[in-house]
Amino acid sequence: MQEHTIPVSPVRIAVIQYDPQVGLDHCDGNLSRGLALARRAACEGANLIVLPELANTGYTFNSRAEAYAHAESLDGGRSLDAWAEFAREQQVYLAAGFAERDGLKLFDSAVLFGPHGLLGHYRKAHLWNQEKLWFTPGDLGFPVFETPIGRIGLLICWDIWFPEVPRLMSAQGADIICSLNNWVWTPPPLFDEAGRCMASYLTMTAAHVNNVYIAAANRIGRERGGRFLGCSLIAGTNGWPIGEVASAEEECILYADVDLSTARSAPIWNSLNDLPRDRRTDLYDTTLGYRLHAPMPR
Repeated sequence: MQEHTIPVSPVRIAVIQYDPQVGLDHCDGNLSRGLALARRAACEGANLIVLPELANTGYTFNSRAEAYAHAESLDGGRSLDAWAEFAREQQVYLAAGFAERDGLKLFDSAVLFGPHGLLGHYRKAHLWNQEKLWFTPGDLGFPVFETPIGRIGLLICWDIWFPEVPRLMSAQGADIICSLNNWVWTPPPLFDEAGRCMASYLTMTAAHVNNVYIAAANRIGRERGGRFLGCSLIAGTNGWPIGEVASAEEECILYADVDLSTARSAPIWNSLNDLPRDRRTDLYDTTLGYRLHAPMPR
């Protein structure tokens, strides 16, 4: 008789790809559309839902004053209250990106809500292009948040180009990284023959070398002369996408049924190699001027 393995930490991930537009007159529609898609995902059984970077405001601000006008505080922001209520009502976990106002400072931030409220808060560490004119670089490090379904980290867009980010989260025992993005069109070539962009491969590589799931939500559409790449995906612990990589143009929801405890098991490379044990911390950590946290037991 065939035995069936019961997942220890079963999760249905949903990544939301849509087109939030900048402008105060669009904010209500952005929020409503994101929540409508998240509600559809919850109805399909998703219990971890990921929205893109700046999901409620759009991306291409013309000035710091405009970015400030779009921003919300962590406590009492209208969008954050709506996301918190959604997570409570649907009994799910929701990651979403927003422009955060903290006094006179602005941050490109992400939050993680669960059924009982706010679980995590992250500020983008690596700012892209004109983001440097509007936002302050993140000052919260790269935390991993304990949740009933597993350990979850947050990163935002350009962060994935820096391998230290997923490595630090993995070293803290992350099971899944939610990657919230506004990947923009850059000089060609933008896509390969498979229709994947470079960010797709960076996401897959980070998942592969760190043995973590990465749920990457990007946006689509055009905004003030710029375009966005789409190509959202959910990468498994072996690096390969679970299911399809989204197109560059279409609104969609991607799903993956996973057991997050897989990220805590030792990947089998061969009888002599194991990535965490093979790391030469004696050579390069001290050379780079930092030392990673000791890995958590898996």
